[in-house]
Order: sequence, then C-alpha cells, then structure tokens
Amino acid sequence: MWVKLSRFILQNRISIIVFFLLGTVFMAFQAKNVKLSYTGSKILPITDSAFIKYNNFKKTFGEDGSVMVIGIKSPEIFKKDIYNRWSQLSNEIQKLKGIKAVLSSAKIFQLEKDTIGQKFVLKPIPGSPVTTDAEMDSIKNILYNTPFFEGLVYNKQNATLMAITFDTKILNTAERNPILKQIEDKAKAFQDKTKIQVHISGLPYIRTAVSKLVSNEFVLFLGLSILVSAIILLIFFRKFYAVFFPILVVVMGVVWSVGTLVLFGFELTILTGLIPPLIVIIGIPNSILLLNKYQNELRKDGDKQRALSVTIERIAVTTLIANITAAIGFGVLYFTGSELLMQFGSVASINVMITWLMCLCLIPIIFSYLPAPKLKAQTHVEAGFLHKLLVKTDNLVQQKSSLIYIGTAVISIVAFIGVMKINVNGYVVDDLPKNSKILTDLKFFEKNFEGILPLEVSVNTRKKNGVFNLTNLKRMEKMEKMISEYPEFSRSISVNMGLKYATQAFYNNDSTFFRLPDNMEKNFILAYIASGGKGNASLLTNFVSKDNQSTRISFQMADVGSKRLDAIMAELKPRIDSILTPDKFDVELTGSSVIFSKGTDYMLKHLFESIGLAIVLISLLRLAQFKSLGIMLISLLPNIVPLIITAGIMGYFGISLKPSTILIFTIAFGLASDQTIYFLTRYQQELNLTNFGVPKIVTDTITETGVSMTHIALILFFGFGIFTASTFGGTVVLGLLLSITLFVALIFNLTLLPALVLWLDKKKVRKMISDEESAKNAGEFDH
Repeated sequence: MWVKLSRFILQNRISIIVFFLLGTVFMAFQAKNVKLSYTGSKILPITDSAFIKYNNFKKTFGEDGSVMVIGIKSPEIFKKDIYNRWSQLSNEIQKLKGIKAVLSSAKIFQLEKDTIGQKFVLKPIPGSPVTTDAEMDSIKNILYNTPFFEGLVYNKQNATLMAITFDTKILNTAERNPILKQIEDKAKAFQDKTKIQVHISGLPYIRTAVSKLVSNEFVLFLGLSILVSAIILLIFFRKFYAVFFPILVVVMGVVWSVGTLVLFGFELTILTGLIPPLIVIIGIPNSILLLNKYQNELRKDGDKQRALSVTIERIAVTTLIANITAAIGFGVLYFTGSELLMQFGSVASINVMITWLMCLCLIPIIFSYLPAPKLKAQTHVEAGFLHKLLVKTDNLVQQKSSLIYIGTAVISIVAFIGVMKINVNGYVVDDLPKNSKILTDLKFFEKNFEGILPLEVSVNTRKKNGVFNLTNLKRMEKMEKMISEYPEFSRSISVNMGLKYATQAFYNNDSTFFRLPDNMEKNFILAYIASGGKGNASLLTNFVSKDNQSTRISFQMADVGSKRLDAIMAELKPRIDSILTPDKFDVELTGSSVIFSKGTDYMLKHLFESIGLAIVLISLLRLAQFKSLGIMLISLLPNIVPLIITAGIMGYFGISLKPSTILIFTIAFGLASDQTIYFLTRYQQELNLTNFGVPKIVTDTITETGVSMTHIALILFFGFGIFTASTFGGTVVLGLLLSITLFVALIFNLTLLPALVLWLDKKKVRKMISDEESAKNAGEFDH
C-alpha cells in the first residue's frame, strides 16, 4: 500500500501541486470572509434544559445582556458644571445610531400624575442645562427622594452610573464596534475635561473588548508560531530551502483551516482563533520527520529518487497514525455537544489531517525538483550531548528498570494528592490579567453597584393576569428582598419596583408612599399607567408577558465564580420555593451568569467522557496497528501518567478547572500519543525487518528515534510556549501546561515505555520456556 502511495505521489507531481494550489486559492477566497464572534461563548448544547429555558426567557422578555455601563465616583458629581457635562454625555450617547435608551442621574424621568387626563406623564430631569446651585440642589433632592433610582443610577457614596441599552438588531454584530468606539471617545473626553476617572463595563463592552483581543492574538500567535518553527528548522537543517518550503506548506494548511471555519459558518472565538497556530505547531513535525528520513536515506547511496520513495513509504504510516491520534484528541470534543467545543474540535481535527496530507505529498515533490543536498557524514552525532543522554537513558532502561517503575509510582502518588486539591471554578472575565482595565472597571461596579452581570428570575403564575394579583405581588416582593440580602446581588428591577414608583407618583411623589399599592390603589394606578400611552406602558412591558401571566425580576451581580454561584443557586432554590410554592408558580433562575456557570459544570462532566473516548479510540487504533493487546495496554501508561502529573500541578498551584483549562487533557493526550507511536512504529519495523533481539532493537530505537522524538518534543514545547504571551490567563495556562505535559510525556516515552516493552518481551520468553518445559514434562510422563 505504502509503496503504491509513494509511486502515485512521485508520478503525479504536477497534478498534486495544481490540486493543492487551487484548493488553497479557493480556501483563501473563503478565509477573507472570516468574522469575529461578538456573542458570549456557547458552551451549553442547544438541547440542554438550562439553555432551552434561557432562550425561552429571551423570546418572552428580550436580551438580558444588552446594557453597557459608564460609571464615575466623585464628591463633585452634583456640582452643576460636572452634572451638566454628565448630562451632555448622556444626550450625545442617546443620539448615536444603534442606541435604544440611556438612563443616568443626569438623564432620568420623574413620574407625575395628571389628574385631569387620569394618567402618568414622564417629565425629563433635567429638562435643560442646570444654571444655578439651587436648581442643582432641587434635582439632587428629587433623586434622593426617589428610592426607585437608588442603586440603579446612583448611590449615596458619591458614585453614579449611566446605563446604555443597545438595539438588539446590532447587539451581537460587528456594527456595534464603531458605536462602542464613539462612546469610549466621548467618555474619554468627559474624563479629560473633568479629571474624574471614568469606568466602562457591561457585557456588550466586555465581549467586544475580548473579541478585539482575540483578533490581535490571532495575528500574534500565528506570527510567533511561524517564527519559532522557522528558527527550529534552521537550527536542525541549517539550509534556507529546508526552512522556507516546510513553512510554506504549513501556511497553506493555515489558509485551509481558516477557510474551513468560514465554510462551516463558524466565527473566530477565543478557541477557534488558536487553530491556525496549532496547525503550524503540529504540522512542522511532519516535515522534520520527512526531511530527516530523506537525508538519512541520501547518505546511503546518494540516490535521490530512491531516498524520496523510501521516505514516503516509511514515514507515511508513522505520521498517519501520529496525526490521527492528534486529530482524535481534538475530534472527541465534537461529541461533548457544546457548540464552542464542537466548532474547535471539528475544524482542528479535519485540518490536522489535511495538513498532514499536504506535508506528505508536497515536501517530497518539492524536494524532488531541488538538487540533492551535499550532506556530511554524521560522525559528530555520537559525540553530541543528546546522543550521550540517550545512551544513558538506554542504560537506565536496560539495567535499572525497577528504578523507573518506582519513580513512576512515587511521582504518580504525589500527583494524585495534587489532583485531590483541584478547584473547579470559572469566572466570566478571570482569563484577563489582574491589571486589565476591563477587570479593574468591573471591580469598580462590583464595589459600588454589586456588579453588572445579569441574573434573571422568571416567574410564571400559571394564570392570565396573575402577575398583578396583589397576593402574588407581595410574595414576589418578599422573594426580591430575600435575594437582594445576598451581598453578591444588587437590588431588583421588577414590576414591583415600577408599581412602587407609580404609587409614589400617585401620591405626588411623596417618598413615604414608595410601596406596593393596595387592591383599590392598584386598579387606579394600573389605569393611569395604561392611559399614559406607549412611554408609560414600556415601564412594565419589558417585565411582563403579553397575557400578564409571567414576569421577570432582574438583578445585577458580581463575577463571583461558578463555584460560589452554584452554591448560591442551590441555597436559593428551596428558599424561593418556600415563598413561591411549586404547586402554584413556575420559577426559573436564568441569565448569562447562570448559563456560564452551568457551562463550566457541563464541560467538567464531559471532560472525563472526552478523555475516556480518546483513550478508547487511540487504544483501538494501536491494537489495529500492532495487533498486540499487550503493546496496546503498556502504551497507555506513558500517556496517562503525564496527564495525572499535569492535573497534580494544577492542584498544587491553585489552577482551577474551567472552560479554558479543561481542554488541556484531551489535546495533550492526543499529542503525547504521537511520541508513543514514533517509538513503537520504529520498534515494530525493526522487529519485522531484522533478526535482532528485543533489547538490541530497544537500544537502537531509543538512540535513533529518540533524536527525532526529542526534536519534535522541543518544537511542541516552544510552539505551545508562545501561548504564554497571551493576554488571557486561560490561554497562558493552556500553553504552559501543554508544553510541560508533552515534555514529561517525552521522558516517559523514552524510559517507561521501553522498560515495559522489555518487560513484555521477558514475560513472553518466560511463557515460552514454561510451555516448553510443560511439554517436555508431559512427554516424559507419557513415556
């Protein structure tokens, strides 16, 4: 089969080149349409019950994460000059296309009762720039005597915020970018003029800022991966053509990967943005193996045609199995059902195999047109540090295998203790550095307004107009107060708060009447609201379903982490049920914060399933390749132990399991398995092609294949090391731990694996001797 493949490639060189070039041009045409994602990470599958409830909530009440906030804190916020500038900023932002509404302490409304028209009217405050201190004091008194606005647009510790609501049509599109830029510029101008620090946050702003960072890092990591690969190729081969052409081929692979994203209708996210540099890092080892083998074959007789043919025959099977295992490491993520992971896993696995095929075909074809390089005899190799190290490794394997077993056991036990310390916890923005402005601004709103992340409570009364039943309103009020008592949550925004404000307005804005109306008052007040037209009705329509059967109660919360939020949700559920009994009400806790927390739990649950599936698939692949159950079983240990060590490191260093770090294990298992394949494939080939004993073959495999394994491990080590330059903490940890895992896997594949191969061989020998003795004894007995 491999001989035929080699012949096909070398006999159809022009056709293959044209095929890949045309394919690359087509993919490049597609790749230019790649778009950034501006929505939150879609971790939960669409079939998940929590995700279904969240989508149903949005269909009824609209988006929950459509508000951007600007905040300031100063004892001068109610000085007329500062207040006027704040009012001017509010008005300028309101006029921007794509902005639905702006609410701030300088752009509020006061409900006033029109007794003649029997309706409420909205009076804007201030109606015009403030000109006197007395007018400023009057506005301040109105604010401070309207409890509806406290904690919503101001607090009494001299902090105030501006809530900016986006048009939902542009909320999750690139169209919001120029609007956000204008808002930032206007806020910066306010800051420059007033010398008051401005803080900006909210999910639209955070997601856009993160998308911008993803875009920047996409270019950064692609450039760094190519640079690192080029440097390593130059060190290994010291020739321009041995650097340029492998880089050219993997760049073609990158183009195909981005084109695949577009063809599948996917966008660039924090995960899919990592695929192009991953293709470079994983693709380059294919070229190194091909070039190493080509040069080694050339040294034998200088016959370029034979060298290329043998190179394809021998390296094709090794690299095919190695790339399949790497693709499995990515591909199993597809079966999690999480859209985020499915996109990443499917595109990465497909393009790992496409890049392998490109390297296998194009590298030999390109070098068939180039003159055969003049190669020096590798007499210097045996004097090199790496060769000496591998010889010592072989001595350890051959003579002191018990030390390897003991060392592996001790390290695994220590690592297991660390595994027990792992914390499962994810934050919405914890992947950003502590000094990031996004994070520091978020902390400002958490300190002054209990946060900006949405938590929504949906209440279905099961009866038409049930929301406005006074008994139900009082029960919901009790629940709102109970939730607001948690320091993690803000005060509520709800129908109750609107009705309380309307009651106050009904009694000429006397703050002592900021309460729920009684039954008689309720009918009057609802009639006043209904008579007020579209403006007044909107006070309630965003919070009540059309049939008045369901309502939403909105809270803002701090980014407390999935672990704490899970604990709060578990604690809240029975407390809510005691107020709004399940036999009469359907209450759901939802919102972006809950979905993120559920997503973290979901990914952890499916982590073990993904690793288990990867182990089964790769084991079956090895069984098919080596046709030995023993080889299959012993080959798992050098791949699993590094994963345990990595998990132990996470436990000891307090690195939490979260969406960005959970991926490490499946990817690392797939890539670590490559080194096992390199070793065992060479071992099997020597076993089949020579008459040497197993100890001799193990020695040759360690000292010869160990060189390529080390070189490839170095490429992967430094290749994944580039991710430590990321702004995102999760990406930094991903790169660092993958580098460590693959380096540790190299050590175990050069020590534990050959030791187990020798043990397996000795076991077979002992069994053969035992069988022979049994047969001999049986013969003597018969005699």
